[in-house]
Amino acid sequence: MSSINYSVIVPAFRENGNLRPLVTRIFGALSQVNSPVNPAEVEVIIVDDNSRDGSVETVESLRREGYNVRIIVRTTERGLSSAVVRGFREALGDNMLCMDADLQHPPEYVPAMLASMSPSKQFALGTRYAKGVQIDEGWPLYRRVISNGARMLALPLTSASDPMSGFFGIRKETFLKARQLNSDGFKIALDLLVKCNIPNEAIAEVPFSFGVRAEGESKLTGKVMIRYLEQLAELYWYRFSGLIVFAALLLFVAFVLLARAMLSSYGGLDGKAQSKY
Repeated sequence: MSSINYSVIVPAFRENGNLRPLVTRIFGALSQVNSPVNPAEVEVIIVDDNSRDGSVETVESLRREGYNVRIIVRTTERGLSSAVVRGFREALGDNMLCMDADLQHPPEYVPAMLASMSPSKQFALGTRYAKGVQIDEGWPLYRRVISNGARMLALPLTSASDPMSGFFGIRKETFLKARQLNSDGFKIALDLLVKCNIPNEAIAEVPFSFGVRAEGESKLTGKVMIRYLEQLAELYWYRFSGLIVFAALLLFVAFVLLARAMLSSYGGLDGKAQSKY
């Protein structure tokens, strides 16, 4: 029996309708003759936030059919980022991939994403912004505007072309180096890129065409966007706090020196004025 070298983590909430096509398409892609990854070395982990929608039964059925998939049902935790972190911690593989359950991340790209990771490429990023990549016409314009705006706000934090992507992979040893991960954050990939201090040359970017949701409802809400802005503020402080403190100190010293100069000048003028009388 082959050992598990790759783990695919799928955070899910009420995604039962998508689980069967997702898992079968992942292993179908891995079983192709030109696949760079052996399907026997891959596990799929569904991290479900207690959906109670039949997801457990679907995964059990897939397991009986021979697919290497398991489900973790969380009853006390909620949230996308914390679900991904839980899956990464329980993964058996050294190369870990995160993807959505809604089929917007095409399973046919999984082999290339997994194979792109190596000791020199610590992070794999599925990018929607590579040359020639087209986003599905069914993706609403407002979602495209939000995605581009969020990406621009993150540019000072990383040079990655698509840090908003939820389709990404990371090496286990790199993930274990992360400190102060934000389990409430909106974009866990961005959090990992910053807090694992991953250099640009260690990122493998894999272009992919973004699809539309097959089943279920979008999780994007106004509350989620506010949480993203809060996450950005936290990451800016994490990355640039030293510079901010240094700049504040410089401003304080400059203010003190300016105040002393002004007081000294005022004192000198006052002395001259008094000498006339």
